[in-house]
Amino acid sequence: MGKSKQVGKHSKGKKKNISKTWKTKRRTKDLDQIHADMIPTNAVKLLKQDVNYDVTGCAQNYCLHCARYFVDLKTLKEHFKSKPHKKRLKLLREEPYTQAEAERAAGMGSYIPHKTVEVHTQQVEEDMD
Repeated sequence: MGKSKQVGKHSKGKKKNISKTWKTKRRTKDLDQIHADMIPTNAVKLLKQDVNYDVTGCAQNYCLHCARYFVDLKTLKEHFKSKPHKKRLKLLREEPYTQAEAERAAGMGSYIPHKTVEVHTQQVEEDMD
């Protein structure tokens, strides 16, 4: 018997480009989501979480600005001095864009310049149990 002719590409359902998978694998929160978390009522909920054994550090050491959990207080404090944390603070100084601001920029009203927000590293409570 002869060999059948193969039609089409030989991928058989494989993903052509896995770069998107790699880019979104370790995706963190966007800046506008973090601004929403920085509202005092939301911040208290995130910083004072109940013990959760499924999360790193039992969800007790959380960086609000980077949306990351840390194993212990020492690594959290080291993170505050790191370059990625300082970059994130710098990016969070700008207020997130709103639909009303986009409409004003497009000519549907008078344009108001973009505001900056004062962002500081969160305070850490040291508990010695």
